This record gives sequence, structure tokens and C-alpha cells, in this order.
Amino acid sequence: MMSSLKTLALKNSSHMAKGVSLAVILGSSFGSVMTYAAGEVNVYSARKEALIEPALDAFSKAHNVTVNLVTGSADALLRRLQVEGDASPADVFITVDAGRLYRAKDAGVLQAFETDVLNDVVPDNLHDRDGYWYGLSQRARVIFYNPEKVQASELSTYEALADAKWKGRICMRSSSNIYNQSLVASMIESDGEAATQEWLNGIVKNFARPPVGGDTDQLKAVAAGVCDITLANTYYYGRLGQSDDANDRAVYDDVALFWPNQEEGDRGAHVNVSGIGLTAAASNIENAKLLVEFLTNHESQVWYADVNNEYPVVEGIAPPKSLQPFGDFRADTMSLSVLGDNNRKAVEMMDIAGWK
Repeated sequence: MMSSLKTLALKNSSHMAKGVSLAVILGSSFGSVMTYAAGEVNVYSARKEALIEPALDAFSKAHNVTVNLVTGSADALLRRLQVEGDASPADVFITVDAGRLYRAKDAGVLQAFETDVLNDVVPDNLHDRDGYWYGLSQRARVIFYNPEKVQASELSTYEALADAKWKGRICMRSSSNIYNQSLVASMIESDGEAATQEWLNGIVKNFARPPVGGDTDQLKAVAAGVCDITLANTYYYGRLGQSDDANDRAVYDDVALFWPNQEEGDRGAHVNVSGIGLTAAASNIENAKLLVEFLTNHESQVWYADVNNEYPVVEGIAPPKSLQPFGDFRADTMSLSVLGDNNRKAVEMMDIAGWK
């Protein structure tokens, strides 16, 4: 359910995140930044309130701008923007996955924009080539395995998961999931259509069960011995390790992470983003741009990555403590714009392979 429009400005948040406190964001570096014109900015966010609201509160206090927040599912908010059209009150849209950001761009609900700050701090591959959206945090979609059933030395690449030795040993969520679609879209770019179709045909044959559930369900299935291997986003695994539920932490302990495609000359691990764009109907454009810049400054990046168990987009900022046990890895640096370009083809090819 979407929340009603909610004023966040200058109030104390009840959603303080664990780890990096809001005090970090409200540190001395923001203390002198109070000179911008008062006003407001309206945010539609597919991230839950606890994962974005404290940062919006900090922006409001630092810049004397009222922030109005509406939260909801990514697809529902995109539909809402389409229905509202030019009458939409939204200035900013926050959602997850470059594929979804592409859909918003393609639907005409975003507008291109840029600032010197954003061009300087957000790497080229982590924002839209035409300036319609910028990444806020990164997640990697990588291999997770049951160390009682699989040795790390047996693993290597995404492509190798189509090998017949994994027949009946892989759990995967549905092909309707944008995260899987974006992974396949990246493989089309990296390996070509013919090789990707062959991979899809092979990996579907290796499924231990029909696709069901989300990423966390796949990790639990691996821990329970339903299957030996899955692909999941790193933040789901990080959440399990930080959970207050002993059962979740047990899953974390019973599953191991493997970084695929790390050999010299290979593509690196597939990464994606949560991201932000200005809506086509935005009326508070300067405040909206200011908010995007704020969410990419050092303090905001530290907090945002920590609370979301994700990696910062700004280079030189260490990953949150929850992800540091995963170790260093080499990420694929392809432009995430191609994930949207290749999405339709990816879905068609997954259908051909019988990935339900």
C-alpha cells in the first residue's frame, strides 16, 4: 500500500537505521549549508521509508527545503506517474534496478538533467547515458552456494553454471524478476545473443525446482539443501547476516558467496543500482537537483549504503561493515544503460529457454 503524501521536513525520524547514525549525515560538513531558497520537493520512492526517510530529513534540515514523500512498489509508482502525467506532483522518482529506470525513461515520465557535481562523482557506467537517471547505490548479483555440497574451486563464471554437472542443483527466481532480466541483458552485451541463448537453455535444464519466491527464498533453499547454488543480490545476503532473527543468521552462516568472472580479462561480477531521476512533470527542479546531489555526497553515501546493505556509487568510499566480510571483487564496468536496451530481448530469450 502506498502511503499518503507525507511532510518530512524538520521532524524527528522514528526510523533511525542501525549502523551509521543520522548524526553522521548531520555532521559539521552540513552545518553551514543553509543558504538555499526555502521551498519543497516531492519524492516518489520505491525504497521503504526506513531506507530513505532519514536522509531526506537530513536534506530538509541542511537546506531548509520541505520534503514530501510517497512510498510504494516500484511498478505501482511508475504506473502512478504515467496516469498522473503532466499533473503529477512528483519531482523525483527513486527506484531500484537500471532496467526499471529505463522503463521510466522509456515511458516518458523522467526528464534529462545534469549538474557538474553529479558528472564528477557518479561514474559514467552508473548513470544513464542521456542523463535521465543517476545511481545512488550498487548491488552485485552473484553466486551463492552450500559449502557442504559445493567447493569454491568448482565455481568460476556465470556461464559455467550451464554445465551439465549442475543438473538439478540450481534454484532461481522467476524470469519475470527484473534482477534476472538485467543479468541476462548484461550477458547479451558481454557474450552475444547466440551464446546467451545457449546459456539460458543450459541453466534452465539445471533447475532443481520450478522458479518460485524471491532472492531470500533462494538463499534459504540453498541453506536447507533444496539446491546447491543460486544467484542473488548481495544486499539480501547482507540483511540475513544483520537480522535479529536467529534463523536468518543461521541461513547466512550456512551459505557462502562466490564472486564470478574474476579472472584477468573477464567481465567481472554483474552489478546494478538503485537510482534516482527527475520527473518530466517536476516543478521544483532546482530543489530536486539539489536533493540528488545531496544523496551522492560522502556522508549520505556512507549512510545510504549502510542502511541498505549496498555498495556506494561514489568511488573511494568503503563498503559498509556488513559487506566487508564479502571481500574485494572486480565489478563489470559496462554501461548500465544497456540493461534497458537489451531488456526486451532478454525476456524473449528467457521465454524461448522455458524459464518460467
